[in-house]
Amino acid sequence: MIHRKANKMLITITWLVAAVLAFSLWTPPIMAAEVPLEADSAILIEARTGQVLYDKNSHQAQAPASVTKLMTLVVAFEAIENGKGKLSDKVVASENAWRLGGSQIYLEPGEEMTLEELLIAIAVGSANDACVAVAEHLYGTHEEFVEAMNQKARELGLKNTHFVNSYGLPAEGHYSSPYDMAQISRYALRFPKLLEMTSIKEYDLRGGEFHLYNTNKLLWWYKGADGFKTGWTNEARYCLASTAERDGLRLIAVVFGSPQRHGNFRDCMKLLNYGFAQYAFKTVAEAGQTCGVVNVDKGAAETVEVVVSEPAGALITKGQDKGITSRVELPESVTAPISQGQKLGELVICQGEEELSRFDLLAKQDVAKGSLSSQIGKIFKDIIQLDEQVL
Repeated sequence: MIHRKANKMLITITWLVAAVLAFSLWTPPIMAAEVPLEADSAILIEARTGQVLYDKNSHQAQAPASVTKLMTLVVAFEAIENGKGKLSDKVVASENAWRLGGSQIYLEPGEEMTLEELLIAIAVGSANDACVAVAEHLYGTHEEFVEAMNQKARELGLKNTHFVNSYGLPAEGHYSSPYDMAQISRYALRFPKLLEMTSIKEYDLRGGEFHLYNTNKLLWWYKGADGFKTGWTNEARYCLASTAERDGLRLIAVVFGSPQRHGNFRDCMKLLNYGFAQYAFKTVAEAGQTCGVVNVDKGAAETVEVVVSEPAGALITKGQDKGITSRVELPESVTAPISQGQKLGELVICQGEEELSRFDLLAKQDVAKGSLSSQIGKIFKDIIQLDEQVL
């Protein structure tokens, strides 16, 4: 009996020692930072690279409400870029535009405004009737314009987006996701005028008779905020696609389905605060900076400079910017003619052995094809130089 009790005690002690040892050696898992959000789904990305910095159910498809209008603006500006219209165009409102409810500028059938004024009404006042007027002016019918919106969504590779209208009122089959809307936001940054319009706080229409206040409160509440678009319906609740830039770092935050008024603004500010606290953009070359020279064959000039068209650098975690390097990848020569802005190479940003980002290097100026006499002269010059090297 004594032996049995001793053995049981020894086993118990052994288990206790093992448990204490195991506990002392156990390391708790590192938990990713958690941003407390009210919204059903959200995402935070860095604008240049698209790198996802925070995610909450971002691929969840749901009603986007008037955030839809960001794609409306994108398609409109792309149509202008492609020659379908000009900002100075006179647009005549139809009965279809006049019938729209929800947020509007109360267009009357036959009323005339410039295309620019109507785009501002969409960007600032979230005007549904302006969406229809713009759609009909640029594509003939609202339906054709919406098809262009869906075509652009397909081109951008969006998997959880489909539009039924250009203004965001509830409709079966009308949906998007924070991830997809963040990609639309990145694309929207291609159009400086679009961003400029979404940053307007107040605007007068009809000679000051109708005053617009931007629905995006972040323009007043958050340093560096300059876009994009709010949204609200009973179905979608409070939504927002936003962007802000500080110290060369541009972030995009999108939230869908925030249940409380102003919750969309609170959530985006939390996401942006997190991003600016954790990350920075390490600039290696400023926009327009010359990064190399390429030899030109058969050209009026023998060389062409290459420049980077935007600030080039890399997204880094703050405090971890050691070992950032860059290299230029250029061909030995190119053949004329060369057009200004033509891509000739890439600037590659690295940290140690890891490649972080790439930026296009563009021709700084045009180089026309050289005349026959100039090409013959260059050949003789090369021959003379070769003879001198041999001698």
